[in-house]
Amino acid sequence: DGIHTLTCALMLLNTDLHGHNIGKKMSCQQFIANLDGLNDGKDFAKDLLKTLYNSIKNEKLEWAIDEDELRKSLSELVDDKFGASAKKVTRIVDSSNPFLDIPQALNAVTYKHGVLTRKTHADMDGKRTPRGRRGWKKFYAVLKGTVLYLQKDEYKPDKDLSEVDLKNAIRVHHALATKASDYSKKSNVLKLKTADWRVFLFQAPSKEEMLSWILRINLVAAIFSAPAFPAAICSMKKFCRPLLPSSMTKLCQEEQLRSHENKMKQIADELAEHKLHPVEKSLKSKEAEEYRLKEHYLIFEKSRYETYINLLCMKIKVGTDDLERIETSFFKVEADDIALRKTHSSPSLSQGHMSISCKAEKDILEQNT
Repeated sequence: DGIHTLTCALMLLNTDLHGHNIGKKMSCQQFIANLDGLNDGKDFAKDLLKTLYNSIKNEKLEWAIDEDELRKSLSELVDDKFGASAKKVTRIVDSSNPFLDIPQALNAVTYKHGVLTRKTHADMDGKRTPRGRRGWKKFYAVLKGTVLYLQKDEYKPDKDLSEVDLKNAIRVHHALATKASDYSKKSNVLKLKTADWRVFLFQAPSKEEMLSWILRINLVAAIFSAPAFPAAICSMKKFCRPLLPSSMTKLCQEEQLRSHENKMKQIADELAEHKLHPVEKSLKSKEAEEYRLKEHYLIFEKSRYETYINLLCMKIKVGTDDLERIETSFFKVEADDIALRKTHSSPSLSQGHMSISCKAEKDILEQNT
């Protein structure tokens, strides 16, 4: 078991250090800490872990897979009859290693592009972003595949992405975009929380554009996000979030919907069980902090899966892959429902649900400001 655990840890480390992932790279100290007590109940030798860390850091592990075959499996093939300008939701069949941080396919479908002004609110794991890096910056945003690229220059389909564009890119797999109702300094602001719990605020030119970005980001995430891995093995005293793979799901649309529904039921049951054993709100112990962290995680995940389920149900009901038609149908339903117009998040969520999740999000925002 210890060898298996170490092998998986090395694969994840390789992805973290050399993949096109966004955010701070794992340090040697973090790598060692993640493996505490996982060598059949004992610690791995620190000198061994340091050697392995430095070896992988200096030289990337190569996967035993043919490059041409991998590229082919990652390609998003767009039916010619739709034309280059049509915005279709095209499913990727991905047979690659689930631990591999997949490079964005060159011909990935562009689902939306336009001007957005970004503010980085929280770094990985929800840690407060230093004040010097919280300023607003204007970008030309491009939602291409499952990546939101933030470019300094206007979007041109045939133009290669620069190193800076890749550095600013944000993966939207397992992400949730919501209306930032608790941010009042600017109008038309949406909030994006990523799989690694980074938080960004984006100001759109209009309310319509803001809602369009929310819907399309969430729909892409709902369709393509692969099922989560089990949570990392660790001490039961510490809460660990499940691993969220960046690879595309292999499930068909109906299977994906059932997967989301099963996951939401599991989370709802876990949340109900969690609330049966509350801790004193006044306590500032580590146990109380872990309890609050897990509760916030469960509330957020319930919100995320509810959003995914509602969007997929709407897409299936509309019976098309055309995002323009899905968006039009969705906002028509929203216009007929006063409760949806008052939502604090994605227009797919009910008012009653969002009153809970938005409160949890507000608490986190207040902690990070």
